[in-house]
Amino acid sequence: MLEAMQSAFVGLLSFQHFAYMLLGIVVGLGVGILPGLGGIAGMSLLMPFIYGMDQVSALAMLVGMVAVIPTGDTFTSVLMGIPGSSASQATVLDGFPLAKKGQAARALSAAFSASLLGGVFGALLLTGFVVVAKPLILSFTTAELFMFALLGLSVVGVLAGESIMRGVVACGLGLMVGAIGAAPATGESRFDLGIDYLVDGVPLVIIGLGLFAIPEIADLIRRSRPIAADSGLGAGWLQGVRDTFKNWFLVLRCSALGTFIGAIPGLGGGVVDWIAYGHAAQTSKDSSNFGKGEIKGVIAPESANNALQGGALMPTLLFGIPGSGSMAVFLGGMVLLGLQPGPSMVTTDLELTYTIAWTLAFSSIVGAAICFFLAVPIARLTFVPFNLIAPFMIMIICFAAFQARRDLTDLLVLFAVGIVGIFLRRFGWPRPAFLIGFVLSSQAENYLYQALQFYGWEFVQRPGVLIIGALTIASTLMALRSRVSEEGAVTKEARGEETDRPVHGGATKAERRPQIVFAVLLLATFLYGVMSSAPLSFLGSVFPFYTSALMVAFTGYMVMMLVVAKPGHSAHFDQELAAKAKGTDDGTTVWPSVGWFVFLFGMTSVLGFIISIAIFITTFLMVRTQLGVARSLLYTGLCIAFMSTLGHYLTLDFPAGLLQHYVEMPWPLK
Repeated sequence: MLEAMQSAFVGLLSFQHFAYMLLGIVVGLGVGILPGLGGIAGMSLLMPFIYGMDQVSALAMLVGMVAVIPTGDTFTSVLMGIPGSSASQATVLDGFPLAKKGQAARALSAAFSASLLGGVFGALLLTGFVVVAKPLILSFTTAELFMFALLGLSVVGVLAGESIMRGVVACGLGLMVGAIGAAPATGESRFDLGIDYLVDGVPLVIIGLGLFAIPEIADLIRRSRPIAADSGLGAGWLQGVRDTFKNWFLVLRCSALGTFIGAIPGLGGGVVDWIAYGHAAQTSKDSSNFGKGEIKGVIAPESANNALQGGALMPTLLFGIPGSGSMAVFLGGMVLLGLQPGPSMVTTDLELTYTIAWTLAFSSIVGAAICFFLAVPIARLTFVPFNLIAPFMIMIICFAAFQARRDLTDLLVLFAVGIVGIFLRRFGWPRPAFLIGFVLSSQAENYLYQALQFYGWEFVQRPGVLIIGALTIASTLMALRSRVSEEGAVTKEARGEETDRPVHGGATKAERRPQIVFAVLLLATFLYGVMSSAPLSFLGSVFPFYTSALMVAFTGYMVMMLVVAKPGHSAHFDQELAAKAKGTDDGTTVWPSVGWFVFLFGMTSVLGFIISIAIFITTFLMVRTQLGVARSLLYTGLCIAFMSTLGHYLTLDFPAGLLQHYVEMPWPLK
C-alpha cells in the first residue's frame, strides 16, 4: 500500500500528468462559468477525447475537470444571481446580495478559499477510506455487487424528487435504454428496432449531452437573458480569505457534511448546498442576516459542494455505484479506459485510486488559484450575452457527439435524445435519475447473470445480499417518510433544474393534455420492452423483461393520476405553465431554438460539418444577435480555425455529408 502511495505521488508530479490535469481544470472552469451545463454535460464533452489515451492522463483530465466545476460556477451565482449548477443554488442567496453591495470580491474570495479547503478535505477522506475499506471490498462477490447496484438505483430513483413515481420511472427508462443492443450473457439483440447503429447500444456521450446540454442551451437561447450591467468586483479579496479562516470550524463541519452526502448515491449536488446552508444558519448566533449578504451563507455551501466530489468518488470507485450524475459519466469513462470499479481498485489498480484522490486535492488547489488570479477577466465573460456564446457551444457539443462512433447517425441520435431531454425537463421527470439508470444498467445486468450462473437464485440467501437488501428497503422507506409533498410540490433539485419555479400542472384537462400524452408514450415504450424481451432466452430477457414490466405498472399509475388527480397533485407539472403562473413567461416556446439544431443537422447531412457550421454560426449571429456581417464572419473564422486545430492535433474526424461523397474536398472540408 505504501508503495502504491509513493508511486502515485511520483506520477502526480510528472509534467504529462500536470498538463492533462490543467487541461481538465481549464475546461471545468469554462463549463462551470456557463450556467445550465454542470458536471454531467462537461464530463460528456470530454468523453470522446479519452479514446486512445493512457489511463493516468485521461483520469487526470477527468478528475481535474470534475474538481473545479463547483468552483467555476461560483462566478454566475455571485455576479449574476444565476446558479451555475444545481450545487450552487444556495450560494446565490447571500453571494448575489454581497455583490450588489459592492462586495463581490469578498464573496468570490471567500467562496474560492472555502472551495479549496473543502476539495482537499474530501480528497483526504477518500484516501483514508480506501485504506479502511479494502478488506471489506475484497469480500464482495458478484451477488453483493448486484445488490449494491440495486441500492444505488433505489436511492437515485426515490431521492430524485417528492414525486416518487417520476424518479422511479425515469430511472427505469434509463435502465431500459441502457439495455439496448446485444445481451451481455447471450448476445441476443434487444430493442434495436432493426437499426444497425443501435446494435452496440447508445453511446454514453450522446445520452449525457442530449439529456443535459441541448435542453439547457435551447432554453437559454429562447430566453435571451439580459446580462447584468456592472461587472465590477469591488474590493475585499483578502477579507474574504480571512472570513474563511475565521470560520474554519464551519468549513470543517460543512466539508464533512459534503463528503458524507456525496458518498450516498443519488443525494448529491441537488441538496448538499441547502443542507450546509441550513446548518450554517441554524448554528449561527445571529441568523437574521442570512439571505441579505451573510458571508457564512457563501462559505458553508461552497466548502460542502467541493468536498462532495471526494465523497461521491467513494461509492463510484469502490462499489461501481455513481455518487452523482457527473460520477455516472466518470464511471463510464473508467469503463472506456479498461478500468473496472470495485475490488480491483484496491488491489491491482490501487495506485490509480490514490492518483485519483490526490489529483482531486491538487486540482482543487490549482483551480482555486486560477480563479483568484483570473477573477477579473473571467468575471467579464459572465456578462457576455448568451446568444454570443451559444454557437460556439453548439459546435463543440456536435463535434464531441460525433466522436462517439464517427457516424453521422451520432448527430441524429443526439437530436432525438435532446428532444426527449426537453420533454423530461418540461414535465419534471428527473434527468439525473435517467442517466444513472442508464450507466448502471449494464453493470446491474452483468452482475445479475453472473450471480445466477454461480449461485442460482440461492444468491438472495447470502448474508451480504440480505444486509444490502435491508439497506435498500430502509433507504426507500426513509425517503418516503421524509418526503415533503403535502401539496404535491416537485423540487428543483429533483429535476436537476437550476432555477426556482412554482409547481403548476394545469387547472384543466386541456392544459394537462401534453403531460398525459408524454406519460402515455413512456407507457407504450415500456410495453414494447415487455413484448420485445419476452421471446428471448432466460438470461437474455430476465433483466429487461422484469424492469419493463415493473415500469409498466408504475407508469400506468402515473397516467391514471395525471387523468384523475386534482390540480396541485405531485403527478402534475408543466414548466411552461409554471412560468406563466410565476409571471416569467415571455410568450415564446423552446421550439424555435430547437429549430436551429434542425437547421444545423439538416445542413450537415448535405454539406458536411465544417461548411454547415460556418453557415450556421454566421446566420445565427446575424439573426439572433444582430451582429454585423464583418464581425459575424470574424467570429465564424475563429471558430473554424479552433475546430480545425483541434481536429488536426487530436486526429479527429468531422461529419461528412452527401457533398463529400460525390466531390473530393480538401481537409478539413472532406
